[in-house]
Amino acid sequence: MSKFIPLSIPNFEGNERKYVDDAIEQGWVSTGGAYISQLESDLANFLCVENVAACQSGTSAIHLSLVEAGVKPGDVVIVPTLTFIAAVNPVRYQFAEPVFMDCDESLCMDPVKLQKFCREECDYSDGVLKYKGKPVKAMVVVHVFGNMADMEAITEIAEKYNIIVIEDATEALGTYYTSGKYKGKYAGTIGDFGAYSFNGNKIITTGGGGAVTSLKKDVVDHMRYLSTQAKDDPHFYMHEEIGYNYRMTNIQAALGVAQMEELQMFIDRKQSNYETYKKEFDNFDLARLMQFRDGTLSNKWFYSLKINREKIKTPMKEIILELEKCGIQTRAIWGLINEQKPYRHCDAFEIDKAVTYRDCILNIPSSTNITKEEIIFVSNEIKTLLNSLT
Repeated sequence: MSKFIPLSIPNFEGNERKYVDDAIEQGWVSTGGAYISQLESDLANFLCVENVAACQSGTSAIHLSLVEAGVKPGDVVIVPTLTFIAAVNPVRYQFAEPVFMDCDESLCMDPVKLQKFCREECDYSDGVLKYKGKPVKAMVVVHVFGNMADMEAITEIAEKYNIIVIEDATEALGTYYTSGKYKGKYAGTIGDFGAYSFNGNKIITTGGGGAVTSLKKDVVDHMRYLSTQAKDDPHFYMHEEIGYNYRMTNIQAALGVAQMEELQMFIDRKQSNYETYKKEFDNFDLARLMQFRDGTLSNKWFYSLKINREKIKTPMKEIILELEKCGIQTRAIWGLINEQKPYRHCDAFEIDKAVTYRDCILNIPSSTNITKEEIIFVSNEIKTLLNSLT
C-alpha cells in the first residue's frame, strides 16, 4: 500500500457543498443566517437539551462558560493536566488560577484524587471551598478522545463542595451513558456547562467552530449574546456588557448542518472500525488498544494504543517517524500542561498516572472514511515495527 493514511480527516459525503453554495447564493456568509439557527436546533435535538449556542471554537465555548460561571481573577479552577492546552488557556483569560489534577485509567480526570484534593488540601465553610484562601469556583472536565469521564463521581464531589462543572466534550459529541444515574445523558449535558468543537479533525466539522450548552436555557441565550459582542441594539450599536467576537459564521454552520445529517453514520463507522482494530491487536503483547468506560456508548473519536514500556524502550517520536515512512500518520498524546512553560508556576496535585500515559500512548488513524484494508495494513505495520524494537 503506497498511499498516505492520515490520522483524522474530515468526511464530506453528504450535502456540504449544496448547503454552502446555498449560503453563498443567499449572501449570508458571516455571523448571521438561517444555517446558524438550524445547526443550533439540530444540536439541541440530538443532545436532548433545550438550547445550544453555536460559537467560534471549543475554546471560546469553554471561555464563555467560565465567564457565565462568574470566574473572576484570583479564583481557582481545577483542570486536568492530560489534555490539549485549549482546555486550560481560557482559565487564564479570566486571570484565574488553574490547579492541575491527575488522570485515571480512562485518561480523564481522576475523581479519587479530586476528592482527596478537596478534602485534604482545601477548606470548606459557609458553602465555599477554598484553596490557599482562594475560592475554588469551577472545574473543567475533559472527555478525552470520546471517553466519558466518571461523571457520577465527579458531580457528587462538585455538589458537595459547590463547584461549577464545565464539561469539555469537544472530542465526545455523541458519547452517552447507557446505564446508571445518567443513563441516556450525553457528554456535555450533565455538568453545568458543555463545550463542543467542530475543528477539522473532530467527528463532525465546520472547518473551525464550536458550540456551548447549559442546564439553563436563559444562560445559553446570554452566552449567545456575549458571543456577538453583546450588542443590545442592532441599529445604534449599544452595548451594556463586554462581549466577544465568538460567533460562528453562516458558511461554517451550513457545513455543520450537513455534517449533523451524517453524525450517527460517522459514530457507527467509528465503532465498527474500533472493533476491527481491537481484533487486530487482541493478544498482542507489545501494545493494547485502550478501552472505553463501561456503562457508556462512546463515539470512539480517537483510537489509542498503549505501548508496553516494559518491553519497548524506543522514544515515541522515533516510533511516529518510522510509521510515517510507511505512510501512516500517528501522534503522541499531549505534553502535560503543568509542565508547559506558561503553567510551570501553577500547582499540580499528585500527578503520576498522567506521566505514565504521556509516555506510552500512540494515537492511530481513526478517520471515518478509513477502510478495513487500511486498518489491517496499519495494524500489521505497527506490530512489525514494535516487534523489531524488542
